[in-house]
Amino acid sequence: MTTNDSSDDNSTTLPRRQLGQYLKENRLGAGLKLEEVAPLMQWSASKLSRIEAGKSPNVRVVDVEALCRIYDIEDAEVVAGLIGLAKQSAGKSWWQAYDDIISGNFDLYVGMESSAKHIQIFRPDMPSGLFQTAGYAHGVDRVYFPSITEEELARRIELKTKRQALITRKTNPVTIELIIQEGALRTVVGGPDVMRDELLHLANMPINVTVRVLPFEVGFPAGLPTGPFTILDFGQDAKGRDVSPTVVYIESYAGDMYLERAKDVGRYRQAYSVIQQSSLDVASSKRLLRQVAKEFRA
Repeated sequence: MTTNDSSDDNSTTLPRRQLGQYLKENRLGAGLKLEEVAPLMQWSASKLSRIEAGKSPNVRVVDVEALCRIYDIEDAEVVAGLIGLAKQSAGKSWWQAYDDIISGNFDLYVGMESSAKHIQIFRPDMPSGLFQTAGYAHGVDRVYFPSITEEELARRIELKTKRQALITRKTNPVTIELIIQEGALRTVVGGPDVMRDELLHLANMPINVTVRVLPFEVGFPAGLPTGPFTILDFGQDAKGRDVSPTVVYIESYAGDMYLERAKDVGRYRQAYSVIQQSSLDVASSKRLLRQVAKEFRA
């Protein structure tokens, strides 16, 4: 068993998600149900489920050791690896400083985003937070959170800006593919100047980012509108195994969903592929972005 050696581990959710995955695999391998293990730990089944899903930020070493005994894990290297992941997962993540403004379970998404090696995003409505300029983010959040103070609004924009560091960092920047529908280029947020700056920002992304525009004339390539979704891949270890399951994140007005079942992930991969094939190529997309940006000139 190997653990992730990335220097960024203490600022991601990857260690605790790996830990949860390994613990679940060993529980199932031992033929045990959540309801059977939880009482042995004096936990609720929901607490154990959260640990296995990587949603529990603090898993004690003594608890990992106890679970190893319950699951009859006798391999010293495996036990040491699980304990190592537990210690890594206890590190404080940078986004925890923004707990007061992160709603719902979006902190889980930010952690996954920080851990990802490759991200594919489809946004038919607007650029995702990873691609919003400060002006565009202000225009969106001022309307969506009408009752917050200017200080809270500034912190929300700061959070988006910090998230964007994974695109521009010098060491292992994440590779991202963004597909945005043409209508989003013409939906005004914050006024003409803000729109012009945002579109030029999209047109001038670094080499590790590709931006494509889905034009009006292709309709709905997947057959039905999919809504916005993000596919997050976390890379492979030295043995070529996925270090963590691929996750599809679906954001909606009513709340967020996280899909990990192979069937669901495959369906969204297929949808993304179809949408990508119907989109303009990167060069044509950049030309369109710059053309529409000019239309916003006063």
